[in-house]
Amino acid sequence: MTTWDICRHIRNGARFWGERPAVVCGNDSVSFRDLDARSDRLAAALIGLGLTKGDRVAVQSRNAIALVVLETALFKAGLVKVALNARFTEDEARDVVESAEPLVFLAGEGFAHRGPRSPGFGSVRHFISLAGPAEGHLDAETLIAAAPDAPVHVPVSEDDLAVLHYSSGSTGKIKAAMQSFGNRRACIRKVLFRNEGAPRPGDRIALVGPITHASGMLMQPFLYAGATLHLFDRFHPRAFLEAIGEHRITHAFMVPAMIHALLEEPFLAQADLSSLRQLSYGAAPMAPARVEEAWRRIGPVLAQGYGLSESTSAVASLSTRDHAEALASAPHRLASCGRPYGETEVRIVDEQGREVPVGEIGEIVIRGEDVFSGYWREPELSAEALVDGWLLTGDLARRDEQGFLYIVDRKKDMVVSGGFNVYPTEVEAVLYRHPAVYEACVIGVPDARWGEAVKAVVVPRAGADVDADELIAHCRRHLADYKSPRSVELVAALPRNANGKIARKDVRQPYWAGHERQVH
Repeated sequence: MTTWDICRHIRNGARFWGERPAVVCGNDSVSFRDLDARSDRLAAALIGLGLTKGDRVAVQSRNAIALVVLETALFKAGLVKVALNARFTEDEARDVVESAEPLVFLAGEGFAHRGPRSPGFGSVRHFISLAGPAEGHLDAETLIAAAPDAPVHVPVSEDDLAVLHYSSGSTGKIKAAMQSFGNRRACIRKVLFRNEGAPRPGDRIALVGPITHASGMLMQPFLYAGATLHLFDRFHPRAFLEAIGEHRITHAFMVPAMIHALLEEPFLAQADLSSLRQLSYGAAPMAPARVEEAWRRIGPVLAQGYGLSESTSAVASLSTRDHAEALASAPHRLASCGRPYGETEVRIVDEQGREVPVGEIGEIVIRGEDVFSGYWREPELSAEALVDGWLLTGDLARRDEQGFLYIVDRKKDMVVSGGFNVYPTEVEAVLYRHPAVYEACVIGVPDARWGEAVKAVVVPRAGADVDADELIAHCRRHLADYKSPRSVELVAALPRNANGKIARKDVRQPYWAGHERQVH
């Protein structure tokens, strides 16, 4: 099988843009030349510890330059990255390590307490600190300094495993999407071949979410183009807005909750956003009312992507031009996640796998070189997800005449009330149109008469004066009666998972306690 060097662009970058900053985080930066050299040395150090192609290497860290150096080193050495979200609990971290069985664990600042005595970490032969000397750990800087100064290139093929991308999923059970080197190369192509917003040499992208997960998919494509990565280890709305002006940020990627926070930040009105060409959002739906507000107050720079860990980033895009046209003449299209782009095939099918007509609801299925090979050590789960070469996403959607996709909801999130299907995102979109609503999560709760009743759990905007009856009446003005919430609970905050998304299952769980089934 053909082998190739997935990090050729890093070596080219060292020649083409040697002294330009490749990665910036706070007051620290690393040039393209140093990124190439440091990742070579780290790759050599890991090989020197006895690791060979296909071995797993785990890391837990907040966003830091060391994570970019590490990913590049792992790709050069043919090793498999196992990234733990910095927000994972002790139990989640143990579950990942017990599942992946990494031989090396690298700890960022604040995570050096994970060591030889940590329960469930028995597979780990070497603990390495990325943040200076720590008891029971090798020091990454010492290893890099002592390693040979020579290029490392372990040949890999497109089918070789590159990344175990862990998530908890909708059921709460942790699982890992197996992303190959071919999948990761397809991801680079997807970003570079976009008709709009593709990175160029000298561009600067702000990555605010954890680069261990969705944001990290953009690192290698932007480095490939000669752009600089600006990493933020924490999200502070004002500091982020100030950084856009200071560093002349051209691109950013955020989850909708971060955009919500920007809209609540008073400094937004005076922030210098003139350099920003594209603000991409994804990983969760964003209500059309919030999109309109963001377009008006942040600028005509929004773009949306729809994708999954299993598809190695986005497979559909609602471009900035699409946003502009929707606002001008087709406002309903703001509820769309866009049209398929790139090499990936996207269909909407019924339960028998037949493509549904325009306007009808079915499940999104996808096929292409970016689609993963299955879940790590989960053959039954893999067989459910991959059928005849197609990935069954679990996302219910419809398509319009122009090919725009409208996600209705997750299959497992749908509420069935009195025999009628209710899609929570549709109800949430209406709630977001009320000026007092900051965030909303719609769920089904047990109901003796209807089986499930629609309930909304709402976080009001700061200082807003609103009650449950007003929000129910608002929904009934815009929705069929069976879709409108039967009850509304006002709360100070909604639970989130490690990636910052609203954790719908955690909102739902207390209402189903004591019930044998999570559905009526």
